[in-house]
Amino acid sequence: MRKNVIKEMIKAGQPALGAFINFYSPTVVEIVGYSGIDFVCLDAEHGPMSPQDCENMIRAADVVGITPMVRIAENSQQNILRYLDAGALGVQMPMINSKADAEAVVRSVKYWPLGKRGLAGTRAAAFGIRYPLADYVKQANDETLVVTHVETMDAVRNLPEMLEVEGIDVVFIGPTDLSQAMGYPGRPMEPAVQEMIDRLMRQILASGKAVGTICSSGEQAKRLIDKGVLYLLVTGVTLLSSATRQFLKDVRG
Repeated sequence: MRKNVIKEMIKAGQPALGAFINFYSPTVVEIVGYSGIDFVCLDAEHGPMSPQDCENMIRAADVVGITPMVRIAENSQQNILRYLDAGALGVQMPMINSKADAEAVVRSVKYWPLGKRGLAGTRAAAFGIRYPLADYVKQANDETLVVTHVETMDAVRNLPEMLEVEGIDVVFIGPTDLSQAMGYPGRPMEPAVQEMIDRLMRQILASGKAVGTICSSGEQAKRLIDKGVLYLLVTGVTLLSSATRQFLKDVRG
């Protein structure tokens, strides 16, 4: 199992920049990797990808040496297991609304003694060929990254106790779902939503955990990094559409 580079970056206080890919394309994963992105997060929540699809996209991430993460729709042990066994170096779990929800993610991602993930000679473990499973278990517990979302009012209320959960590396603020939960659907730049996001960031940083969120431009990314965000995602659609629009603007004026 290879090193999780973005986990090392975050521990060192360096921002990790990632591409959120919500459509099936190993080629796009390779392209953003060759272009210099730090990681990809394969969106198996809003995207149509199966574990098998994600496995092929993870292979593409391995080729270009970037960290493959997966956002998973369902917080259940056997569901999470399939994406990790395919080779993901961590999971991003939405709709975490309580301490029990957060603890369940850690149990599903980590092997004994940190969790209860099922063990087998899968792709993530080099099919049990390259090294003993006992060595793989220790590596996996060290290298897997656990990211949990805050995007509902229940999560906002329960955040202090969720921040007590050992094993969570990053708490990801979801602006779009949070705007909906606050009564401003699709308007995350509303002052009230932005004030809430700033408040959540302060709480997370004070707990010693890293903050994650999403951005729509390089300028916004720099502002978020200045606020302490270390796990930052931009969607593949944003990257593609912004480059296309810039090209057309350059040509047509």
